[in-house]
Amino acid sequence: MKFRLILLSFALLFSFPSFSAEKPTLRIAVLAFGTVNWELSTLQNQKLLTHADFQLKIHPLANPQAGKIALQSGTVDMIVSDWIWVSRMRSSGSDFTFYPYSTTSGALIVPENSNIKSVADLADKKLGIAGGELDKNWLLLQSLALQQNQLDLNTSVEKVFAAPPLLNQQLAHHRVDAIINYWHFAARLEAKGYRQLLNGKDILHQLGIQADVPTLGYVFNRTWGVKNPKMIKQFLTATQQAKNQLCESNKVWQKIIPLTKAKDITTQNKLRERYCAGRIKQWGEAEQQAAAKIYLLLRKLSNNKLTGNAETIQPGTFWNIK
Repeated sequence: MKFRLILLSFALLFSFPSFSAEKPTLRIAVLAFGTVNWELSTLQNQKLLTHADFQLKIHPLANPQAGKIALQSGTVDMIVSDWIWVSRMRSSGSDFTFYPYSTTSGALIVPENSNIKSVADLADKKLGIAGGELDKNWLLLQSLALQQNQLDLNTSVEKVFAAPPLLNQQLAHHRVDAIINYWHFAARLEAKGYRQLLNGKDILHQLGIQADVPTLGYVFNRTWGVKNPKMIKQFLTATQQAKNQLCESNKVWQKIIPLTKAKDITTQNKLRERYCAGRIKQWGEAEQQAAAKIYLLLRKLSNNKLTGNAETIQPGTFWNIK
């Protein structure tokens, strides 16, 4: 009888949940070699989540599309993507929302001795473009050329669409005259002496949109965010601290240099400069109104192919920390 009581006691001990349950998990999917890893690594290096009420689990991805699939299937809680996609998904019934990660976007790069000094000089040139026909910087550059010079870039340049690393090689081997590439690939060329003619912010400013609008952000299910506001706030605050430390502390920056895959200090410094230029300084009504203007431009320029059929950004697209 006594032995049976002991067995019953053990059974009860291991069948009841522990009162010291472990912290809930925030599952984030990011590109295996993306710049978001710089911040996530810094969270760990600097122990910025030590006192957080959650634990972070990172799911490495091979490509951005895999992240979108993972978020839609519920495999992860968060990814990094753009607000255009979030708005489009909301228009089709999804409940995703966006909080900014960076305002740094792509850039138009030419050789240092190139005779291309302005957008008008792109006429009759061979232009390499990352991201395809619906790349946002390419669409907005077309708008700028039409507005400033009545120039239809879509018909006046020879377009070469390719992956970012290949475009850098094409420019280096003089197979194209200029390229529009993602910011970190552009930064690597700048470090080698190539010239940045315009970046995404410059294009928007010349189009009359002065607010710095984020290009990428953390994307998650809004309903999940409403249920976990403290977790979201702690995570976003910690990532901002990580970014600030990377930009302000050489010691912190040195720890993530291996992740940049940059072997020379000139490239490392240029990557850091461009990365830090994308820090979110303000996120509010002005930036969201500017995003609405950009949305209308992109909707028209892409003939709804990028944005979908919704006439405006969908309500709930943007998340605000409370």
